[in-house]
Amino acid sequence: MTQDRVALYLQDAHSLQEGMQLVQYAEEKGFEAVWQAESRLVRDAIVPMAAFAAVTSKIKVGSGVTNNWTRNIGLLAATFLTLDDLAQDRIICGIGAWWDPLASKVGIQRRKPLLAMRETVDVLRRLLNLENVTFHGEFHHVDGIQLDVVYGRKEPRNVPIYIGATGMKMMELTGEISDGAVLNYLVNPKYNLEALAALERGAKKAGRSLDDIDRPQLVICSVDNDRKKALDKARFMITQYLGQQPHLMKASGVSQELLDDIHQILTWPATDEQIREAMKLVPDDVVQMCTASGSPEEVKAKVREYVDNGCTCPILYPLGDARLMIDIFGEGYSR
Repeated sequence: MTQDRVALYLQDAHSLQEGMQLVQYAEEKGFEAVWQAESRLVRDAIVPMAAFAAVTSKIKVGSGVTNNWTRNIGLLAATFLTLDDLAQDRIICGIGAWWDPLASKVGIQRRKPLLAMRETVDVLRRLLNLENVTFHGEFHHVDGIQLDVVYGRKEPRNVPIYIGATGMKMMELTGEISDGAVLNYLVNPKYNLEALAALERGAKKAGRSLDDIDRPQLVICSVDNDRKKALDKARFMITQYLGQQPHLMKASGVSQELLDDIHQILTWPATDEQIREAMKLVPDDVVQMCTASGSPEEVKAKVREYVDNGCTCPILYPLGDARLMIDIFGEGYSR
């Protein structure tokens, strides 16, 4: 029997040194990939990816996700070529459209996100294919550029491009142009069915099928033998997202009334005290609707729900004891 596909997700809750140890442990336990976040202004994805790649030999290493606004397209391609030099055929470029208010606060105007993403993926893929590229679009202007490999491998690089999409228009574009979709977390498993339909519509435009598109999915996983402790860790996380990224929560069916109540308490960025006050408003059913939280059996069952609804590889974000979570899912989650 083949092992269930499973991956690890890291943001900034662990030091880089601890993250490197966790990735090595996940590799030992049969995890297929680690994805490093790049969201808030706290930790970029590239340095941790390089660190993880340097201390492992089999596990794939993905950006989960970097954005298509802040790196020049030439630098973006060179960055992923460099990572591939470090860990050949193990690097995945996960890229997303970023989010406001963070983008606007650093001077980025996220206009025409679909066109911007299409141009980015097109030029990035051609550059990683070591083509000489001239492209004059609305967002990218390059004139006869090519990745300048003097030392090292001069053949096209095998770096799959996955799009981190949430909205259905971006999901459809993902089905059309990408190697995979990084499905978001904090969504109800039923959300996946709408996402799959959009991916399939996009795939058909490109003469592909849904099976041609890998669909790993971020899943917040708060597991503890103390069920209440596990739920409260997830509740704290969900409360932050209710305040920061309500579009995610709304997509999962969280009521506008609850979102409004939370916004009465939270500012951006929210203080720890505000989050702890607001989390009192978030009931257990909302926590468990959008996360895999609770006892080991409960979290396995929830992860199976995401897989049954089209996720091909859960990317587990540990909120509690990360090694306990790796142990539990290293054994698989099939019935």
